[in-house]
Amino acid sequence: MKRLPYRAITGAGDVFDIDFPLDPGTGSAVRTHQLLTDLLASIDRALAMAEPVSNGDVLQAMAMALAVRTRMIHAPAETRQRLALQLLARALDAAEAAERQSPEAGRA
Repeated sequence: MKRLPYRAITGAGDVFDIDFPLDPGTGSAVRTHQLLTDLLASIDRALAMAEPVSNGDVLQAMAMALAVRTRMIHAPAETRQRLALQLLARALDAAEAAERQSPEAGRA
């Protein structure tokens, strides 16, 4: 299975080097990487412009967006839902496997 290495850096400076497995039907790993970067940047911009939002609310909105995009696919419901759930499970497993690298804190 092809892989997509991705470095995620949080606002607090934590780093996650995630090795995402790509679905065999992936059309473009480069475009997938760009979309992921754009989606995360869009969320960061939206969060910076408004009052604080809980992590649960962010995840809920992302789940709803996945549901909407999944529904837009012209395929039987079972097929598109199975694909969405498989992709999500693989991505979550890959993210959980990544070590959290935190910046050193303290004074010199």
